[in-house]
Order: sequence, then C-alpha cells, then structure tokens
Amino acid sequence: MNTATSALYHDFSGLTALKHQAREDQAGTADQVARQFESLFVQMMVKQMRQASFGNGLFESKQSEFVRDMYDQQLSLHLSEQRGLGMAKLLRNQLGVEQAVKTQPNTSLEAYWQHPSVLAKGRVTAAAKADNTAAEDRPSVNIDSPESFVEALWPAADSAAQALGLPTEALLAQAALETGWGGHVMRSADGGSSHNLFGIKADQRWSGDRVRQETLEFEQDVVVRRREYFRTYGSYDESFRDYVTFLKQNPRYTNALQNTQDATQYFKALQDAGYATDPDYAEKIVRVMQGPEMQTALNRLKGSLRQSIQSETEAI
Repeated sequence: MNTATSALYHDFSGLTALKHQAREDQAGTADQVARQFESLFVQMMVKQMRQASFGNGLFESKQSEFVRDMYDQQLSLHLSEQRGLGMAKLLRNQLGVEQAVKTQPNTSLEAYWQHPSVLAKGRVTAAAKADNTAAEDRPSVNIDSPESFVEALWPAADSAAQALGLPTEALLAQAALETGWGGHVMRSADGGSSHNLFGIKADQRWSGDRVRQETLEFEQDVVVRRREYFRTYGSYDESFRDYVTFLKQNPRYTNALQNTQDATQYFKALQDAGYATDPDYAEKIVRVMQGPEMQTALNRLKGSLRQSIQSETEAI
C-alpha cells in the first residue's frame, strides 16, 4: 500500500492525499498523521529556541530570516521522517496502533529461523485455530505444538536416527528448524502437504514429485530469496527414509556420517559439506535440540510411554 506524506514543508498536495487516505484507511495512515504532528511540534520548538537567542546578527535581514524559517521548517519535517523525538510513537500508542502491531504474532518461517529458541506455542496454537484454507502450511497430521510434533514423528525419526547412529531428538530438532515445528511444511502442487521435513531439493537425481517454493539462501553472508524445486513425499515416514538415503548416497556427507556419535559435530560437518548455506545452521539446530520446547516435549513423551506401559501391565 502506498502511503501519502509530505516530503517538503510546503507540499500541501501530500497533506491532501493523506487526508483522503485517512478516510479510507484510518489505521494505515495513523503513523503518517503522528509524524506530521511531531513535525509541527518540532517546528514550534525550533521557533521558540530562535526567539530565545540573543537577537539577530549584524548582517541579518528580512530575506535571511525568511530563508532561515524555510530551513527550520524543512529540518523539522526531515527529523520527524527519520527517527524523530519519540512523540510519534506515543501518539500511535494513544491511537491504539502500536498496541495492535505488538499483538500481531510474527508467524513467518523467517522469524523462526532468526530466533529458533523463541518459538512457537503461541504461533502454532494460532495456526491450529486458523481455517485450513487460510493456514500457510498445515501438515497432514494433527501437529499444533512442539509436543505433538515430537509425539507424531518420533517413530519415523527414531528409525532414521538408528540408521544413522544419531540421537532421535537430533533429527527432530533439524526437522523442527526446517519447518517451524511442523507449522511451515511446504505444500505440494495439489495443495496437500509435501511432507518435506528437511528441505531437500529436487535436483536431476530426483524422479519423484516436486514443488517450487521460495527459499532463503546465504550468498557471501547476504540473505537472498530464490525459488527452488523441492522433493515431495507421500508421508513423513518417506521424508525420514529419503533423508537417510540422501546422505548415504552423497559422498560429500561422508565426514558428517562419521561423526554421528556427537550430534553437534555431525551438524557442523553437515553444514561444512554444504547441506545449508546459513552459516549458523548447525548452531541453530543444537539450540533447538537443547531448548526448553524440545525438553518439554521429550518429558511429555516419556510420561506418556510410562503411562502406557503401566496401563498394559495393570491389564495383564
């Protein structure tokens, strides 16, 4: 949405456009209105400081005062368009705009990648309440929290982890980072889940279905957006099995597979081999693996298993 504003203090057309836009979108123009008000306040401050000075200089004239006034007014507008004095923010708070912005959850996968340990319960709970047609990327099984993510995927993850010699929670942590605890699994062409938990791309070696998706890549420490083709699977079990096959059939990951006794070293070797372009990829996975969400989910799973075993024992 284009937002009207005045770039010059005498640009009344910008103010007129702002008034017109305010009639149609009050919330969207509140920020610009607050900045315009702050600009007027700064003008008053500058004018008062000028008047409190020791008087005009020897070479002052009506013309120089006129130019100075123009400069002061333009300066005040420029300051308000930059960081300002903080008054615009206070005005937005009074109008209720700032609070509305703060209460809107940031549910993007980019935000999760930037702060993987500050996850999710609020985000995935909100996603679970959303309509299926409106949700961005909903998994095909009932996953709406880190706990349900771990519980639903544990059997397939455990089988793949044993094949690699890794702790099961290590693979779950990588899948959680790639998909935001299952809340952002890519959709296939027919609108269903791609079940791609590890972001494996569909290159010339892949003969199955694929989906084109926007992704973030690091190029010389700069994040760029690209559209790439990714593999799609019929189930999450297939995704885990293909992850194991993908690593074992690719010689570049030999060193990583030789360090599976230490999950931290494994992910570092995986990153060094080019599995991901994010320079902090391994560190982020380890933070997820050791984070409170994973520990809570694991404790809940252990409790459920103990309860199941106890129930079966009592039944016998």
